[in-house]
Amino acid sequence: MPEPQATSRTDTAIRRAPQLDPALLTTPARAQQQRLLAVDVFRGLTVAAMLLVNNPGSWSAIYPPLQHAAWNGWTPTDLIFPFFLFIAGITTHLSISARIARGDDDAAIRRQILKRGALIVLFGLLLATFPWNFTRILNVRVPGVLQRIGVAYACAALFTLRTTLKQQAIILVTLLYGYWFAMTLLPVPGAGGGIGANLLDEGPRTLAAWVDRALLDGHLWGSSKTWDPEGPLSTIPAIGTAMLGVMAGRWLGTDRSLSERLSGLFAVGTLAMVTGLIWDWSFPINKSLWTSSYVVFTAGMACVTLATITWITDVHRVTKWTQPLVIYGMNPMVAFVGSGIMARTIYTLWKVEYEGQVVSVQSAVYQSLFTSWLEPRNASLAFALTFVLLWYGILSILWRRKIILKV
Repeated sequence: MPEPQATSRTDTAIRRAPQLDPALLTTPARAQQQRLLAVDVFRGLTVAAMLLVNNPGSWSAIYPPLQHAAWNGWTPTDLIFPFFLFIAGITTHLSISARIARGDDDAAIRRQILKRGALIVLFGLLLATFPWNFTRILNVRVPGVLQRIGVAYACAALFTLRTTLKQQAIILVTLLYGYWFAMTLLPVPGAGGGIGANLLDEGPRTLAAWVDRALLDGHLWGSSKTWDPEGPLSTIPAIGTAMLGVMAGRWLGTDRSLSERLSGLFAVGTLAMVTGLIWDWSFPINKSLWTSSYVVFTAGMACVTLATITWITDVHRVTKWTQPLVIYGMNPMVAFVGSGIMARTIYTLWKVEYEGQVVSVQSAVYQSLFTSWLEPRNASLAFALTFVLLWYGILSILWRRKIILKV
């Protein structure tokens, strides 16, 4: 879920919000000349939320908003992954626009896009095979979060590199409507045929699951083995999420005043949320299948969230609370891969003796420091918050030393 490119910075830009000229609220100015603090805050908020929901003290004791919807529907947790892709689209547009402005040719930009996409996929596969033994490599789960981000980023960047807004809209509609029609109208081999075989009440019976098994049988999500929430077919609409982020970045990069851009984000975001909720009646909002209604709804939520943060930080300059979130967002790849390796180590690989039993380090810490005095769900949340704070410390050290992993 991290964004494919680290953000350049200076000490001044990080320690405080950009000093916004009041004229920006009423007169045009190029967005490239004034980077919005809200973009970095939004990315950092998403990274921190990812760390929180991925590392509870106990998976059996979680507050409902901090876990995914069981199938159809959504929770705040279901917004995190699409928010990553959306902000990746925004920063992709800003990055490519900067490269074009300094004279890079299209061939060089395409090569860089493909290189970044491949590196993100490679990081995902390295994380999936950790601790890198033969058995894990042989049985690696090929799909994954970073793998989807790498593919979606590369496709969205290439689709929007030299296309007009009208052409991008046609591509987006084709992706989302094509996926809707395929998932609801095409018969699924071995599932009885007809529309009924595509009802979204069972993961293994959908067309996406059939494609997963046909292409990657034996290398799918371990919790199901018959389908994968980041499988190939459901990655197609995820490209649409990244493209919507690019479109938002394009809007933010116009010569319009900040007030106009902000109003546009609020208006389009609200319309997208309503559209997604209406579409949900015929094609349910579903994170595991990344349904088209889910794409539109979550992109709308991302627009409104970004607009709200912009209104707070870049219009009213209420910025004292932003530095921790900016720090979280400066090294998204380090945060994702590093926290993933740490989690697998302490949850699974590293065992210790605790009260006469051999348990994981995570279990020993959780029981000794949290469950002894807190109710189960509060103890689980306290452990997760401690994990988030630990990574804030790690990322702060990297930030102070100006160590940023660029992909």
